[in-house]
Amino acid sequence: MTDALPPKNEDSRSGFLFALAAYLMWGFLPLYMKALAHVSPFEVIAHRVLWSLPIGFGVILILGRTQELRIALRTPRTLMMAAATAALISVNWGTYVWAIGAGHALEAALGYYINPLFSVFLGRVILKEHLSPAQWVALALAAAAVVLLTVDAGQVPVVALGLTVSWGIYAYLKKSLPIGPNQGFTLEVMLLAPFAAAYLIWLHAQGAPHFAQGVTTDTLLLIGTGVITAVPLMIYANGAKRLRLSTIAMMQYISPTIIFVIAVFIFDEPFGTVRLIAFPMIWAALVIYTVASFRARGRARQSSSVIQTGT
Repeated sequence: MTDALPPKNEDSRSGFLFALAAYLMWGFLPLYMKALAHVSPFEVIAHRVLWSLPIGFGVILILGRTQELRIALRTPRTLMMAAATAALISVNWGTYVWAIGAGHALEAALGYYINPLFSVFLGRVILKEHLSPAQWVALALAAAAVVLLTVDAGQVPVVALGLTVSWGIYAYLKKSLPIGPNQGFTLEVMLLAPFAAAYLIWLHAQGAPHFAQGVTTDTLLLIGTGVITAVPLMIYANGAKRLRLSTIAMMQYISPTIIFVIAVFIFDEPFGTVRLIAFPMIWAALVIYTVASFRARGRARQSSSVIQTGT
């Protein structure tokens, strides 16, 4: 049995367990995707969309939230916003699937490490939020690490930046979507489903699908993409409601750390001298950013306490 929904800005045991489960699932996801490395990323994404749809519908039916979905389908502004988030999440999924299959899991980990810092950057550029000196240092360190990797490879780390930008903008727009997280996810896959179905029909017409073609493992793995897509997202959505933002900020590093370990020790991806310098720069940036965030929230709480007590 889970805890009741906690008071505002408080952590709960159920929230921690929900978020931990989601981050662990995302962390070990490369092992699942590596088993589908021989399948086209487009085919994998199409199955992720279609098999997520019944799970999303099932959840909102159980929660009794179908009315919100019906209202969203009749609201042009909500549909346009959901179409934008659906496009972004499909780009994110596609980049991730390709990266794992092509042996770039380390770049995927780098992308998700950079993501919190990119969110800070978005806040500065779009919302004109003030950045503390420590936050500027964190952004500078992350940028320097990306430049170092670019110079070493002779090209921009497209995978890392693609994942960072697509997820960062997706998360930013998702906050403005006037619908609950479970209903929002279901709406997104509903909008993507016609394109996914059309692609799979075309693929079958070409005689080139991996689904239901005699290889039972491929078929089961493709069906399972719905579970590994929908379940972590919905579990996370419920966990986030039961945790403070500072707790979520700390826990979000679980997934890329697991991906990093899998990439180096299981996938045996090269971790040369430059990466040995660049990754600690990113980690240092995250430590600086996290400490600065905790201090800022502490000062905000103290100021609020002073105002409320009139001292």
